[in-house]
Amino acid sequence: MNILLSLAFVLCWSSGFIGAKLGAGSASAITVLMWRFLPLAVVLVAVAVVMRSAWRGLTARDVTRQAVIGVLSQSGYLLSVYYAIQLGVSGGTTALIDGVQPLVAGALAGPLLGQYVSGRQWIGLVLGLSGVAVVTLADAAAGADVPWWAYVVPLLGMFSLVAATFLESRSRSRVAPSVSLTVHCATSAVLFSVLAVAAGAAAPPAEGAFWLAVAWLVGLSTFGGYGLYWLILKRSGVTKVNTLMFLMAPVTAVWGAVMFGEPFGLQTAFGLIVCLSAVVIVHRGEGGRGDGGGRALTVARGGRVAAGERG
Repeated sequence: MNILLSLAFVLCWSSGFIGAKLGAGSASAITVLMWRFLPLAVVLVAVAVVMRSAWRGLTARDVTRQAVIGVLSQSGYLLSVYYAIQLGVSGGTTALIDGVQPLVAGALAGPLLGQYVSGRQWIGLVLGLSGVAVVTLADAAAGADVPWWAYVVPLLGMFSLVAATFLESRSRSRVAPSVSLTVHCATSAVLFSVLAVAAGAAAPPAEGAFWLAVAWLVGLSTFGGYGLYWLILKRSGVTKVNTLMFLMAPVTAVWGAVMFGEPFGLQTAFGLIVCLSAVVIVHRGEGGRGDGGGRALTVARGGRVAAGERG
């Protein structure tokens, strides 16, 4: 089951880069993001009104915490990714920068969560970053016309998602995935709508390609990728879910080859193999012996830190 969830997560999350490219040809990033979340938020809030059982016992602090997580993990992350692509940073390079996330999360897991990454897992993490670099290095070198500061934009988004991940993992309250998704999407809908109206970009284009991109992003990227991210986080912990991010760059290249006929050469295939190897190493490295007296990764499940119950 965990393998199937991981495969589905990688496919759905990487589809977001393709959805962004589908929408970029017909509207600005802020317009696409507004209409990605506004209808979805209306539906989710309506469902929440009917099905109130999941909301029982939640305090205003719990909802506020989820709203902050939504701003970091959806609004901040997605706005940076879409804006970077709009500035000319390619999807592959954006995925490369996003691929640094596992190393950042792994480095911070000890001091912030009391989770410790084994030596074997660190080898897998570094190997995964190497695989991502193989896939996207040539693409990054081709972006000569892109201003240097444009590459900082997706980096900020990566840190935003890392911050949201740790904030959720430190929570002492159990929040149902349906509640989290509703609060996150509602928060994003409000924020992106305000930004779009202020920028005069709220009106959606009449092109069918725009609505195809919106449907793609809602179905695959939001429900699929974003929903599975939090589910796997609660089941398997920070390091494992972030290690799967190493697969985004090469899998995005596969999406591009299938959807847009983009070339998929030996370099991309080799990078994909390296990334797959890294994921296997990290997933098998938990609880390994011989790495500092068994200082294995302590897994956070159910939104709580298993060791120490930090709040």
